[in-house]
Amino acid sequence: MQTMMWTASQLAAEGPQAAAQAQGMAALAWLLIALPLVGAAVLLLGGRRTNGVGPGLAVGMSWASFGVGAAILVEMLGRAPGERAQHVHLFSWLPVGTLNLNAGLLVDQLSMTFVMLVTFVGSLILVYSLGYMAHDPDKRRFFAYLNLFVAAMLLLVLADSYLLLYVGWEGVGLASYLLIGFWNYRPEYASAANKAFIANRVGDFGLGLAIMTMFFTFGRVDYAGVLPAAGEASQVTLTVIGLLLLVGACGKSAQFPLQSWLGDAMAGPTPVSALIHAATMVTAGVYLVVRSNPIYNLAPNAQLAVVVVGAITLTMGAIIGCAKDDIKKALAASTMSQIGYMMLAAGLGPIGYAFAIFHLVTHGFFKAGMFLGAGSVMHGMGDRVDMRTFGSLSGKMKTTWLTFGAGWLAIIGFPLLSGFWSKDKIIEAAFIGHGWRPWVFGFVTMLAAGLTAFYMSRLFFMTFHGDKRWEKDDHPHESPATMTIPMIVLSVGSVLLGGLLWFAGFTTWLEPVTGGHGEEHHPVLPVPVITGLTLVLVAIGVAWAYRMYWQGQVAVSAPRGSFWTRLARRDFYQDDVNHGALVLPGRGLVRAMVSTDDQGVDGAAMGLANGLRGASGRVRRIQNGFVRSYALTMLLGVVVILGAMW
Repeated sequence: MQTMMWTASQLAAEGPQAAAQAQGMAALAWLLIALPLVGAAVLLLGGRRTNGVGPGLAVGMSWASFGVGAAILVEMLGRAPGERAQHVHLFSWLPVGTLNLNAGLLVDQLSMTFVMLVTFVGSLILVYSLGYMAHDPDKRRFFAYLNLFVAAMLLLVLADSYLLLYVGWEGVGLASYLLIGFWNYRPEYASAANKAFIANRVGDFGLGLAIMTMFFTFGRVDYAGVLPAAGEASQVTLTVIGLLLLVGACGKSAQFPLQSWLGDAMAGPTPVSALIHAATMVTAGVYLVVRSNPIYNLAPNAQLAVVVVGAITLTMGAIIGCAKDDIKKALAASTMSQIGYMMLAAGLGPIGYAFAIFHLVTHGFFKAGMFLGAGSVMHGMGDRVDMRTFGSLSGKMKTTWLTFGAGWLAIIGFPLLSGFWSKDKIIEAAFIGHGWRPWVFGFVTMLAAGLTAFYMSRLFFMTFHGDKRWEKDDHPHESPATMTIPMIVLSVGSVLLGGLLWFAGFTTWLEPVTGGHGEEHHPVLPVPVITGLTLVLVAIGVAWAYRMYWQGQVAVSAPRGSFWTRLARRDFYQDDVNHGALVLPGRGLVRAMVSTDDQGVDGAAMGLANGLRGASGRVRRIQNGFVRSYALTMLLGVVVILGAMW
C-alpha cells in the first residue's frame, strides 16, 4: 500500500519535524474553549441578574474566541509547513495504571480550519440571534446554550486524544439537545430533542467501542500513540476500528442509517438549525474520519464503507429535499446530502480528504446563510414554514432574497461560486480509480448534483418567485439589521470564498495532516467532460424547477403525489423502519424481561417465602401452650431415642 504522510500527531511522536510544545499565540489555544465556556457559565449561574447583559456577553465571548483563533492562524502561516503543528499541554488527566493520559490540545492545519469556521460562522449566528430572539423572555438561557455549543465543538476539534474528543463529542450532543428542545413546552419540540439525543447515543456507543478497541490494541488513546502505530495492527483490527468510528460519524453527521433525527431537529429556533448544520454538530463526523486517516488508509474495507454510506446518504437527502414543503426541513435534507458528499470524499482516501474539508468550509457559509435566510422569511411571515403559502417575496424582502440567492447559486455549483470549486472537485475525485467504483460513485455524485439544482431551485422559486400565495392578513417585511448583516457577510463568503481558498492553495495547506496525493491520478473521464456533464445536469434541474414552480401553478395544499413523492415526504419511512426494527423489538424485550422478573425471579422468591410460611404454620401448631401436650411430646421423644438405641 502506498506510503502516506501521517498526521501532525505522528510527527509529534516520531520525527524531527515534531509538533513542538506550543509557543507564542498557540500556547493560548485553551482560551478558544475557555472564553465561550465562561460566557455560558456566567449566563447559566448568574440567573436573571444577567438578563440585560447576557446576550451581549455571549456574542462578545464568541467573537473574542475568533480573535484568538485569528491570531494563532496568522502566526501559524508564518511557519514552515512542517513546523505548524503545535501541542498544548493542559494537565495530567488519567494517570491510572498503564493508561497515563494527559489532557492537551493539538493546534494544526485541520483543527485551525475548524476553529476559524466555528468561531466566525458561530459568532455571526449569535449576532443574528440578537434580532431573532429579541422578544423571547428566556433568551439569556438560549445564548448560554449557544456559547456551550461553540465551546464543546472547539474542544472536539482541538483535542489531542480520542478520549478528550469524546468529551467534546458528548458536549455537542448535550448542547444540541438543550437547543432543539429550547421551546420544550410544546410536546413535539421536546420529542424532537429526545429523538436527536437517543439517535446520537447509538452513534456515540460505536465511538466508545472504537476507543476501547484502540486502548486494547495500542495501550493508548491519544493521536500521537494511536495513529503512528496503525501500521502495527492487523487489518482486521483496523477495519473494526474504522467501522466503529464510522458508526459514531453516522450518528453525529446524520448519515445513513442514523439520519432520521435531522429533519425533526428543525423544531428548535432557526439560529440553532444554522449552527448545527453549518458549523458544528453535523460536521463532527467528517472531522473524525479525516482526523483518523492513517487508520482508514490501512483498512480499505472500512474506507469503502465510508464511500458507500456517503453515496447512499447524498442520494437519499437529495430525493427527500425534492418533496419537502417545510423550508427548514428542505434545507435539512440538503445538509444531509451535502454531508454525504463530504463523507464520500473522505472515503476516497488521500485523493479526497482535503476536498471533503474544502467542501465542508464552503458549505458552512452558504448553508448558514440560507438557514438564516429561512429564519428571516419566517420572521416576516408570522413564523410559517410552508413554502406553498409563500411566493413572490423577492419584492418585499430584497436583502433576504439577494443573500439567499447567493447561497442557492453556490450550493447548486454555479460556475465560479464557492460550491463550484469545492463540490465539483469531489465529483472529479469520485471518477478516479479502477474497476466499477469510479463509474458508480462518479455518476452518483454527478446525478445528485442535478437533483440538488432541482430541489434547491424549487425551494428558491416557491419562496421568492411565482404567484403570491399569502393570506390577506400577511404583511411580509424585511428583518432588522442584526439579522440581515450576518446574512450579507455569509453571502459574500458564498460567492467568493471557494475561489479564494482554491487559488490560495487550501488543499495543499492541509496536506501535512491529510497526506499528499502521492502518485498522479486521473479520472476515468476527462475533467472537462465531467464538468460539462455536471453543468448540463445542473441546468436541467434549474430549468425543470423553473417550469414547475415559477411559471407553473403551485397548489397551496400539497397534492397526494406519486409513490416516490410520498416515499420522500415520509423520509423513506425511516421512522417506520426504526419503529419496527428497534422500538417494537425493544418493547418486546422489556415485556419479556418484566415477565421473567415477575414469574421467574419474583415467582421463585415468593414460592420460597410461601413454603416457609406454610412450614412455620404447621410447626406453630405444636406450640399450643398445654402442659399435657408437651409431656406427650417428651414421652414420644424418649421412646424414639430408646428405640434407636435398642
